[in-house]
Amino acid sequence: MNETLNEATVKKQLTKKDLIRCFLIWETTSESCLSYERLMSMGFCHAMTPIINRLYADNKEERIKALRRHMMFFNTENNWGAFIPGLVASMEEDMANGGNIDEDMIKNIKVGLMGPLAGIGDTITQGLVKTVALAIGVDMTLKGSALGPIIFCLLYGIYLMAMGIFTFSKGYTLGRSILSKITDKRIMNKITDILSIIGLTIAGAMIANNVNITTPLQFTISDSTIVIQDLLNSILPGLLSVVAVVGVFMSLRKNTSVFKIMIVMFVIAVVCSLIGIL
Repeated sequence: MNETLNEATVKKQLTKKDLIRCFLIWETTSESCLSYERLMSMGFCHAMTPIINRLYADNKEERIKALRRHMMFFNTENNWGAFIPGLVASMEEDMANGGNIDEDMIKNIKVGLMGPLAGIGDTITQGLVKTVALAIGVDMTLKGSALGPIIFCLLYGIYLMAMGIFTFSKGYTLGRSILSKITDKRIMNKITDILSIIGLTIAGAMIANNVNITTPLQFTISDSTIVIQDLLNSILPGLLSVVAVVGVFMSLRKNTSVFKIMIVMFVIAVVCSLIGIL
């Protein structure tokens, strides 16, 4: 009886104030400290500090581990993407109370969701809502009304805040309801695997769309011309791009400075271009 009461008293639970602070930090600073190496990771980690400080207040080592796992590469649209810090807050809460969640699950959730939510958020926020709000504001301004810019800021600002609050709160409440029902670790492992596959698929699509390395090399033997790029494409389309990305990834795994990697890539690109390899 006493043991049960003790377990109940030590249960770690986030307060409404913790969640509000988390959201406000995310909404106002998530894109204020971007870097080429990790993009929004600093903003995400900053937003999670109220959650981490509440759940691991009495354990410095766990706080350090939590901060480090949230410094991994992260990038999304911050209003629709507010769903992710809300969901991660509920996962951190479950893990702090000895649930089935572990670090890998949290990382895979972030990787799996950041791409799809970025695609939805950028399309709706930037392509639709912002365009409509601008059209209203510009039209009023062209007609001589000084309220045009103010109306734009109000419409767009209200949308951003309302959407951010909605997605963040839904992320947290959905996470709590799902995590309370999932008790089988095998199910969580399957979910983690699915999200890992989604994340890798998105990464592969980004490589194919954004990295394009080709070679103009060709050789003529007798009456036949061998185009090296065509030969490489027959082995694997985009082979040079894949090799370059894998090389950068392996260098990052060895904790090589991003600045050094960029310098090396720049030198290789210039030299290979001058001698006609790339």
